[in-house]
Amino acid sequence: MEQKVEITVKYMELTDRIKEYIEKKVPRLERLLPTIESMKFDLSYSKSARNRSDREVAQITLTGKGFVLRTEERNADMLTAIDNATDKMQRQIERFKGKRARGRGDGVPASEVNINQPEIEEGAKSAIVRRKSFTLIPMDENEAVEQMALVAHEDFFIFYNVNTNSINVLYTRRDGNLGLIEPKIG
Repeated sequence: MEQKVEITVKYMELTDRIKEYIEKKVPRLERLLPTIESMKFDLSYSKSARNRSDREVAQITLTGKGFVLRTEERNADMLTAIDNATDKMQRQIERFKGKRARGRGDGVPASEVNINQPEIEEGAKSAIVRRKSFTLIPMDENEAVEQMALVAHEDFFIFYNVNTNSINVLYTRRDGNLGLIEPKIG
């Protein structure tokens, strides 16, 4: 499958050296997880960071059917930040592959699960400034906790609960523990 690699930069210039360095890292990630559909490298310079070693930021996001993996690393040197983010992504891929091998237990592969999103009227006016859509993958609560950690969402994670056959929201409470919202139509 043809991978789409996207490189975006913010508050810095994308040099040929950095671009070649990223292109050298891409095959390594593709070998580890061949089902990657797209790769996104977000590179930025944060002038306001207090610590000089946190100014160069490299974030890598891998997406595929049924998964989103994201890492972010900071360093004083962009190439080192990219290197560290790639190493961290490799560890995430290994953890992800290990969990996928155990399976969900319901016998339906994630690639066959498809939940359609309802259409939204175009004429409706609202204060919504950004929309996101994504495919929900059926999983249990334990797998949702693991996925929440993998995609580095610290506040919440939306998933389709296979045990209750409903959409649930896993969130981090103020005390640091996790909470689960189980909506019901009333």
